[in-house]
Formats: sequence, C-alpha cells, structure tokens
Amino acid sequence: MMQVEDARYLKKKVKVGSLDVHPTEKALVVNYELEATILGQLGDAMLGDKKECQKIIRLKSLDNNTDVAALAREVVDKCKLIHPSKLSEVQHLISYLLSRKDSGKDGHISLDHPNPGLPNGMTEPANLNELDSYMEMLYEDMAEKVKGASFILQLARNPDYLEELCQNETVLGALARVLREDWKKSLDLSYNIVYTFFCFSVFSNFHTVISHFKIGSLCMDIIDGELQRTDQYRDQLTKRKKGGDMTCDPAKLQQDYERNLKKYQTVVEKQDQVLRVCTYLLLNIAEDVRVEEKMRRKNIVGLLVRMLERDSPDLLLLVVSFLKKLSVYMENKDDMADLNIVEKVSRLVATENSDLLNVTVRLLLNLSFDAGMRGKMIKVGLLPKLVALIGEERHQQAVLAVLYHLSVDDKCKSMFTYTDCIPTVMKLVLNSEGPQVPLELMALAVNLAANKRNAQLICEGAGLKLLMKRALKYRDPLLTKMIRNIAQHEGPTRALFTEFVGELCELVSGGRGDEFILECVGVLGNLSLPDLDYCQLLSKYNLIDWIKESLQPDAVEDDLALEVVVLLGTIAGDQAAAELIVETGILHSLVNLLNAKQEDDEVVLQIVYVFYQLTRHEATRPEVISTTEVPAYLIDLMHDKNTEIRRVCDTTLDIIGENDEDWAIRIQCHKFRWYNSQWLDMVEEAENIDTMGGEEMAGGEGLGHSYLHHSDVLDHQGLYSDGLSSPESEEYPGINGHTEGSRPSSNYTNRWLQYKRRSASAKFMLPAPLDKFSADLEQFADELLKKAGV
Repeated sequence: MMQVEDARYLKKKVKVGSLDVHPTEKALVVNYELEATILGQLGDAMLGDKKECQKIIRLKSLDNNTDVAALAREVVDKCKLIHPSKLSEVQHLISYLLSRKDSGKDGHISLDHPNPGLPNGMTEPANLNELDSYMEMLYEDMAEKVKGASFILQLARNPDYLEELCQNETVLGALARVLREDWKKSLDLSYNIVYTFFCFSVFSNFHTVISHFKIGSLCMDIIDGELQRTDQYRDQLTKRKKGGDMTCDPAKLQQDYERNLKKYQTVVEKQDQVLRVCTYLLLNIAEDVRVEEKMRRKNIVGLLVRMLERDSPDLLLLVVSFLKKLSVYMENKDDMADLNIVEKVSRLVATENSDLLNVTVRLLLNLSFDAGMRGKMIKVGLLPKLVALIGEERHQQAVLAVLYHLSVDDKCKSMFTYTDCIPTVMKLVLNSEGPQVPLELMALAVNLAANKRNAQLICEGAGLKLLMKRALKYRDPLLTKMIRNIAQHEGPTRALFTEFVGELCELVSGGRGDEFILECVGVLGNLSLPDLDYCQLLSKYNLIDWIKESLQPDAVEDDLALEVVVLLGTIAGDQAAAELIVETGILHSLVNLLNAKQEDDEVVLQIVYVFYQLTRHEATRPEVISTTEVPAYLIDLMHDKNTEIRRVCDTTLDIIGENDEDWAIRIQCHKFRWYNSQWLDMVEEAENIDTMGGEEMAGGEGLGHSYLHHSDVLDHQGLYSDGLSSPESEEYPGINGHTEGSRPSSNYTNRWLQYKRRSASAKFMLPAPLDKFSADLEQFADELLKKAGV
C-alpha cells in the first residue's frame, strides 16, 4: 500500500483532442485527455489515472457585428489547450456558429412552454419562501402534484436559486420519488420534474445532484416507456382504421378513428416535449465518459435510434446530436450499424431545418469511416442527395468530407459520373480564392480523377487546360496530383497533355525536389504517347544530366527517385530514346540504384521494367545482355516474393534467352534447379547416406561419386560464372538468400501488363533424365564421369 509520505510529486499531462462546436449553444468544445501521475521520492510512478475531459468556451458576445478573426485570435491566446496552428480552424468554427440559426434563447434549444405543465393557464408566480408548501403539494392528488412541480420548476429556471435548491435535499428527494412512482400517470408531471433536474444538468458542478438521485437512469426508463406507449397507440389506431367491428356503421367508425387520431396527436406532442427534455438532460451529463459508458450498457443507442422515427425537428436535433457524440466510439458505431441507422437517418437529409441537416451530415461523416456504413449510404441513395448539398456553404465542408470517404471505394467512384458532382467540384476548384484549394475539396477531386470516365468529364471543354494553368501558377502539388491521375488513363484524355509536355519538362529540369516537382515527374511518367519525340525532349531540356543525378543513391528523396525510374520506363519504350539512355550510361546508374534499394519493392519493380523495355529493342538489347549485372539480378529476382517482379523478370529473361545462347543455358539450368529443388535435395541426401555407409573404404569410388548421385553437377562453377551472384556484393539476396517478407507487395501492378508476354520459359517440373536436359549439360557430365574413372 502506498504511504502518503512517500508521494512527493504530482505530474500532470494533457493531450489535446478534437475541436468542435457545441450542438446547441454558441460555444466551442475542446476535447482533451488529462493524465495524472503521482511520483515517489526517486521520481518513479506510484499511481496514475487518465480522464477524458471537455472544456466549453462560451462566446456570449458573438453576434453579426463580431470580428471573427479577432475573436478567434483571442480564443487561441486565452485558451492554452488550443495550439496556435489551429487558428484557422477556430475561425471557421466561429463563422459556423455565427451563421447557425439560434434554436432558442441564449443559444439553448428551447424547452419551455409559456406555462410549462401548469393546468388551466395558471400564471401564478413562484416564491422561494413558499418552497415547503410547494413540496407538500407533491403528496396530494395528481393535479396538485403537477401544480407543485410547476412552481419548483419556475424557481429552478432561475440560476440564482439553483445553489439553494441543491442544498435542499428534501425537496429534490421528493421530486425524484414522485417522478419514479408517477411518471406513467401524467406527462405534465414528468415534464415539470425532469425539466427541473435538467436545469441542474446545464452546469457541470451540479451533475452530482443528477447522479445522487439516479435521474439519468430514470430518464432512460421514461424514454423507453413513452416509446412503447406510442407503439401501442399506433397499433390501436391501425386496428380502428381497418374497422375492427364490421357490424358498426362505417361513418361512425370513421368519426371514431378521427377522434382517436386527434387524441393521439395531442399525446405525441406532449411526449415529444418529455422525450426532448429527457434527451437533453442525458446529453448534458454524458460529458463524463464514465456516465456515457453506463448509458451505453443500458442501450442508449437503441433508444436514440428509435426516436429517429419521431417528427419533431427540435427532438430530432437533440437525438442526432447525441448520436453524433456517441458515434466516435467503435462500440457505439457497431451498435448503430446493427440498428440500420443509415436507413433511418437518410430521410433527414431532405429536411428543411438547417440545424438538423448540418448535424445529420456530421453524423454521417463519423459513420462514413466504416466501409460497411459507406456501402449502406450508397445503397439507400444518399450520394445524389449529398451532392446536391455541396453548393450550400454551411454544409459544404462536412458534405465534401463524406463524399471523399465514399470516393475511396473504387466501385463508388463510377457512380459520381451520374451526378452533378464533377461539374460542381470543377467549379469550386477553379474559383477557389488564394493559392490553396480547401483540402476536403481537393481530396475528393483527386479520388474522382482516378476513374477513367470521371477523368473524361473533367477534361471536357477547356477543363484540363484550366487545371494546368492554375496548378502551374500556384505550384499546387495536390492539384498536380489530380492531373497526374487524369494522365494515367489511356485514350483521348492522355493525348490532351501533348501541349503541356514541354512546360512540364522545363519545370522538372530546373526545379527543386519538392512535392510539386515530384507530381510533375509523375505526370510525365504517365504520358506514354507515340507521337512524342523523347530524344528531343531529353536533349532540349537537358534531362539526361538531371536523371543521372537523381539516380545516384541518396541524392534525392526515395519518392522522387522512384518517379524518375518510372519516367525512364516510359521513355525507354521509344527505341531512339532507349539508345540515348544506354549511350549516356544511365543503365549503369540503374544497376547501382538497384543494388542500393534492393529492399524497396517499388524501386526494384520499376528498374526491372526499364530493363524489360530496353531488351525489347534490338539496338539496346546487346548492351543490356553484356552488362552481366543485369541478367544476374534478373535471375536472382526471378523467384522474388512479389508476383509482379517475378513476372517482369520472367518475361525479360525469356527475351534474353531467345537472343543469347550462353545466357539461355544458364537461365535454363537455374530454372531446372528451382523447379526440381526437392528432387535434387533427395539426391544429395542419398549421396550423404552412401558416403556414411563406408563404400569408399573399399578403395573404389562408390555410388556417392556416380553420375546420378552427384548433386554438385549443377553447382559447378563453369555453369554459373558471371551469372548467379552480383559482382558488386556477395551478400545480394539470391534464391537462397531471399528472406521471408523482405519486401512489401508492390503497388505498381499494372505498368508492364500492357505488353504481351514472350515465349514461355523452359520448366522441368519432374526429375527428367539428365541425358535429355541439354547437349551442353550432357557433355559436361560425361567429362566429370571420365575424371572420376566411372
């Protein structure tokens, strides 16, 4: 047990989380985590605890005359929890609060009636000195209980009286007891008492009152009971509408139905008020994460989702706000998914209530992080509804974020084609003020451009020209990334880039290695155009020296080096340009880079693809073959863990084997050893057994040195000279040196597939007799047998 005198220091650590607006008040909410640790004399941690907290910054002076920028700076300066880098975010949130329509007095959602729960229109004012008499009314009949509760509510609505009421435990205990016993008997009584406790819940320091009398749990019971009562009323109305008693006059049945319908509507209206004040109270006390967890165990998510079927905009605003708060936790999100929340929320997207619409979109944003939820959003037809909201400034940021999440799925990208999203996005991008386009908008545009049909729509008219003009003017890397995605699609859209190639080359050759230049190189790497004179481009813009410099290991960032190799793969498709690459020594630079980056699948794959491109041309093929490091690396990589690397290596080695007999034999032997490795291991094992049996001790050679048992035949240095290991490094991971999971799977899986694979390589899947393997191998084996005296 820790002794008090041992504790010497208290260490506090604050981790700031998200920044948001209060759902109902003109206030900012800062979420943060407070970690407290008690340290001993030696500085060791003796006891620690974490707590998730919220700080509410109320902006009481916010009105139409407020200087938003100045207020945002003041908030950042005074609140130590908000980092200065979030100034723009604070300014945006304050602007949103300023434009948000007030739902009630002082930013609160209005919960009051002119005379809440007071029968017969009584307007008698309450007096704090009469509190005891009001409490005595709670022990009378129902009418007196309602009247007494209404008087206490009038007092509680005055914040000056809350402290005195809080200290009067007798009155609060009586209210809690009456509510627990009689809430089913009167909606007015329930409303008045819950509203009284709601007044306490507005202030965090009074939340202990709510907890002490277990009002939160009671409110959940009231919500559940009222929802069940509504279901019963609906069932009764349905039966009456169908005409349960066929002997009655139809006219009387209709009158009876209409009379009961009016009663039902009156009850529903009062229920909405009770449900609203109960939900608001629960929302207030849920600022404590531990209380929220207790609510979850009592199925708060299920109750809130059931209330989504109500029609009251004020109630729905609270319900959706609460669901939005809960949805940041995975367990709550999964519960919502099981209850089909997307289908139930989708109808609210068409609401005319701006506040409700905004919080609904933000709830959808939280849910859209889940792939299953995104699929349901598409299934229920939310995509066109959300696209229609892009133009509304208040909802634009949240809507764009939801659409961005939807566009992550490849199947969904094509669905944007059938909406007005692309013209709207193009308009917003081109009309954006300042050098930077909003991130949510740009992220959506980048994803949309990855679809071929979308790219065609983007380029319609002067779309591509306007995008290029803006990207080059502001050196915008994200906009250039969008253009790069457009350039990856074959067809008429790629041909439109011809007029911009020169300008891009000029930027690349003289630019710095920043993100903008990286994306420009990526655009050029995608432009495999038959009409381009690559030799002229390389010479005119002095790209050769720039490429050679960029290929030096660690000369530039890995991402830029990779894009340069991709660009070389595109250029090498032209025979004249391929000859220039070989003549200027770039081939040796590629080999050096491959040796340095052999653990990077992306770089390895693209370098091997360049080798493939160079071997396709008769003029450059001999140089590739004579550079012995290239075929050696290709043989080592032929059995790489990455599928695409293996395929490109196989195809390149097939071309080399068809044009060089020496390398054909080496490649064939290597493939034989690979496909028959198990058989060769068995032969070697048999040799070891024979040797251990002592056959050599008789003075003869024994079967251990016979033709069939000599597993080292294929290991002879004469077969693999200049071939199977890199002369640059003895540790280069070949077939036997390849480690499990040494490189990740490559993302460049489609660059070489456009070329038809050459002739199939020789494969010996079963241990074929060696005299049928090849004439050269047979001759070599005979020489070994003669030397052995067999």
